[in-house]
Amino acid sequence: MRHYEITLIVHPDQSSQVTTMIEKYKEIITKDGGNIHREEDWGRKHLAYPINKIYKAHYLMMNIECDQETLDKLSYNFRFNDAVLRNLIISKSEAITMPSIMMTNTAEEKEKEKEKKDKVKVTEK
Repeated sequence: MRHYEITLIVHPDQSSQVTTMIEKYKEIITKDGGNIHREEDWGRKHLAYPINKIYKAHYLMMNIECDQETLDKLSYNFRFNDAVLRNLIISKSEAITMPSIMMTNTAEEKEKEKEKKDKVKVTEK
């Protein structure tokens, strides 16, 4: 089995159905003996350029290990799912399990916001 990194850009109107989509894709991967090493939901982000007059989209990323048949099934599902605006599948040499830069940046941003709120509370007292 080979390792892959999959990035999906989902239509913003379908953001509420992202968890259902992910569960469906997880089932396809694990049914044939594959593994999911990392799964990240980056949330809504601005697109670098508009796609079909859409300026924001929901981003998802997964690192998986599967065979070619499973990868073909996933690719087929991405192609014919209207909610998936773009998909990118990259072959990797090994399993990646540590958080991506996107997730570490959001964690740092949350930490900074918490510190700011704590400072505001201290100055108000």
